[in-house]
Amino acid sequence: MAEEMGLFEVIYNCRAMRLLDTREVEEEKLVKLIEAANQAPSGSNMQGARWIIVRESAVKQKLAELNRKGVEGYLGNQIQNPGSLPHQNKDKRGRMVDAVVWQKDHMHEIPALIVACMDFGVEATPAMRAGGNGSIWPGIQNLLLAARALGLGAAPTTLALMDPEAVADALGLPNTMAAYCLIPVGYPLGKFGPVTRKSVEETAASVIKIYEIYKENV
Repeated sequence: MAEEMGLFEVIYNCRAMRLLDTREVEEEKLVKLIEAANQAPSGSNMQGARWIIVRESAVKQKLAELNRKGVEGYLGNQIQNPGSLPHQNKDKRGRMVDAVVWQKDHMHEIPALIVACMDFGVEATPAMRAGGNGSIWPGIQNLLLAARALGLGAAPTTLALMDPEAVADALGLPNTMAAYCLIPVGYPLGKFGPVTRKSVEETAASVIKIYEIYKENV
């Protein structure tokens, strides 16, 4: 059963799943996602994370429209000609773009949109909003891992949140809160599988090695 997956199995198989079925997600599973997110650490243990589960059609439509604008602005002509990135071949990049575009066109049909927010208790200044990143993203990762363990597909995006005032209006957020990430959640239309990531040799280095590289380039 999905609930019996080991921690490392979940981590290594937590692929971004953007193509999601319209089938409703059970209430108890959504609650489990939030429970898992709440176990994450936060700055000074303030526990200011707030998780808005959007299932109302009218609100989903508003977020879907904001996401559409964000996606089209981000991808530009890549929608028709995806190209490639230094760390991705053209085919892989094309598949990812196709999935992002599919989600753009079907966002309003996805059963649950979870918006990760921080509540600062006072009017949120730009500095507070920036500082909130360190407290909200650990919870987002917990939520994604929990979704995978429960057999749910999910993928975080910030493209729907590029206009903070419009987001606040759509969600009815007070000025003490800021939205950081939108996570569409549902049963996947595709198959789960292992993620493709750089190796430890490519991403980790000892302090001595870093110093040696620095000396070579000074």
